[in-house]
Amino acid sequence: MRRAGTGAVHLIDASYFVFRAYYSVGIEMTDGDGQPVNALYGFGRFLGDLLEESGAAHVAVAFDESLSSSFRNEIFPAYKANREPAPPELKRQFALCRELCRLLGVAEFSSPTHEADDIIGTLATRLRRRGHRSVLVTRDKDLAQLIRDGDAYWDYAGERRYGYHEIEAQFGVRPERMADYLALTGDSVDNIPGVPGVGPKTASALLRTFASLEELYEGLERVPGLPIRGASQLPEKLRRHREAAFFARRLTTIACDMPLDVDAHALARRRPDLPKLEAFYDAAKFGAALRRQAGRLADKWTASN
Repeated sequence: MRRAGTGAVHLIDASYFVFRAYYSVGIEMTDGDGQPVNALYGFGRFLGDLLEESGAAHVAVAFDESLSSSFRNEIFPAYKANREPAPPELKRQFALCRELCRLLGVAEFSSPTHEADDIIGTLATRLRRRGHRSVLVTRDKDLAQLIRDGDAYWDYAGERRYGYHEIEAQFGVRPERMADYLALTGDSVDNIPGVPGVGPKTASALLRTFASLEELYEGLERVPGLPIRGASQLPEKLRRHREAAFFARRLTTIACDMPLDVDAHALARRRPDLPKLEAFYDAAKFGAALRRQAGRLADKWTASN
């Protein structure tokens, strides 16, 4: 693949990394008031390591504000209703993680009506129109639908990168067809029902032949002749659940038209605010590791600006 490196805008899906930190760092890590700061510490280590490793000059971190307030919940109240709400001791730390981003000189975004995916989709789309490539830092396969030639999907935790031409081998479909794929298979993580009897292998096979749901439904008479197990029964299943499939696609499609008038300049990293970080880390009772890392980031920023 053509690597999207330091010259690309790095767009970070924060929620996965905050949750991962919360469950991997002991909750006994507390601040001066006895409040847990384990997720904050783990997220801080992740973000600092990523900034050092990538050398990215333009970065944005997208946060989810709520599991139940996006526009998707308005059209489908059961959306993500299967997920347990974040524990109170974690909710508080999300706000601290956002503050840490600002103190490290990194732009951060959230929305009461859209998810982090939509923020990333809007930023990636706007920046692409202005000639910028993106690196999406995530483990969410939904975001693969945003990748275009020159971009990269960076599974940071899994230490793997995928370019546009590698997405299909990893996820089963080309990026442009991911929303249709998820509409057919459903997405149990987000509580989105798919077409019964259409699993990942079947959906992948269908979308290798048909470029979209529209094309699939216009060509149902061709489906029985495809080398797919149970192909003869598929047209009837698809016809019966046509409305559900198209409705699901409204949920699986990332919104790329949020009112975010942001250019690459607004996402340029600023020098970490070391005095405020010292006070922030003091309040969290953090040791020397994050402080030293912030100092290195500040020195590197100064040397390059």
